[in-house]
Amino acid sequence: MHVELRGIEKRFPGVVANHDVDLTIRPGAVHALIGENGAGKSTLMKILYGVQAPDGGTIVVDGEERRFASPTDAIDIGIGMVFQHFMLADNLTVLENVVLGAEKLHGIGEKARSQVREICEAYGFDLDPDALVATLGVAARQRVEILKVLYRGATLIILDEPTAVLVPQEVQALFANLRDLVASGRSVLFISHKLDEVLEIADDITVMRRGTTVGTADPRTATKQELAELMVGAELPSPELGEDTVTDVPILTLSGIGLTSDTGRRLLDDVDLTVHRGEIVGIAGVEGNGQTELVEVIMGMRRATSGAITLAEEDITRLSTRKVRERGVGFIPEDRHRHGVVLDFPLWENRILGHQTTRRVTRGPLLNPGGARADAERIIADYDVRTPSVHTSARALSGGNQQKFIVGREMSGEPVLLLASHPTRGVDVGAQAAIWDHIRRARHDGLGVLLISADLDELIGLSDRLEVILRGRITAHFDPDHVTAQELGTAMTGGAA
Repeated sequence: MHVELRGIEKRFPGVVANHDVDLTIRPGAVHALIGENGAGKSTLMKILYGVQAPDGGTIVVDGEERRFASPTDAIDIGIGMVFQHFMLADNLTVLENVVLGAEKLHGIGEKARSQVREICEAYGFDLDPDALVATLGVAARQRVEILKVLYRGATLIILDEPTAVLVPQEVQALFANLRDLVASGRSVLFISHKLDEVLEIADDITVMRRGTTVGTADPRTATKQELAELMVGAELPSPELGEDTVTDVPILTLSGIGLTSDTGRRLLDDVDLTVHRGEIVGIAGVEGNGQTELVEVIMGMRRATSGAITLAEEDITRLSTRKVRERGVGFIPEDRHRHGVVLDFPLWENRILGHQTTRRVTRGPLLNPGGARADAERIIADYDVRTPSVHTSARALSGGNQQKFIVGREMSGEPVLLLASHPTRGVDVGAQAAIWDHIRRARHDGLGVLLISADLDELIGLSDRLEVILRGRITAHFDPDHVTAQELGTAMTGGAA
């Protein structure tokens, strides 16, 4: 499929999301689209997929001008999209997820099963059609999403941040699948902030900045530094800690923490962990191995079934989330839409969330809207959140700008401990550098940080100490100065270190 976007325009109240955007996608090629947060990439993809209508410009597919009233129109001509946040039903099998909504193509019986197996064999997808999606790891779930769009006949596949939660071995497996897809004549539009991966997999690169396309690059000759400068006008940041600030004063201590699900499955198993003042402890693990539950137990969102949690010499094992926050714990959640923002609230109201008893947003027993608005303005300025005003809803911001706002909010109020789950997921290199700087400065001032990230370079570069979690247990320890991303990835998947 040959696709041309010509002069695409899209405006929202107070925001020009796309202006004079040009993009050409060749058949049988991986085309990478890169740009800083708020550059307009997500809006452009929604236009191409029929989620939104452009205010100007044209979409030409195989020489014919097209207008999409909905994603159904895009799917009907062979455009499929895999979103960063997967849209799968955990209680259904792989086969049931694939055929759901597309029953008219091959029914729901043996013909559909045969078609699924045929696609899996053709593109190297190691998937059992009868496996329950709830039992699959993140890499397998991603293949199910790609399988869904292939089943519907997609010849152009849009992938939004497809490697965000994959370990290096899983990234290479995905890239092998993508090479098989383009070898068969399909096209892939690959959206990513990971410039080394873009250079490895892309055949063509288009760069966006502040709503428009600013240039193209040849991955055979371009460097990460050149791409970073095109994207944000800055050099590529590096996650380095600098001086040693670790003290011998424990700020967080977990002793024998266990957690059992309602069905009796062991989610956390005898976890011992200590974070000291001025220390960043990195937790490495393939998604679904207990890191989410670990953070939720510390935050009081779940109650540990065994063990004890101590924060600055106080037992907080059975405290509520509100009281844990009041003790000085900041929380950057892994899912910003579920636990980070209320999408339809303006930013100044989102500033209050989780902090409704803190001095910056209260006046005595009452909320202080003026204080919340003023502090939201400070966060917007300090963290370079791209928004018209504090009255803009969180929904109107790009994912990366939502993330920057959350990080700024959680770093406010001088916390003693920060639980940071994927703090730079979905942000560009400029915002990434700013977030790293804020965390480094807070560490220097004595903050203890528990860092969970799927970016192994970030974990290695930003941690004083590394722990690996596998099936709910801490199974390995590493010195960040003497471990590679490949070695860490091997330990995360249960291989020999």
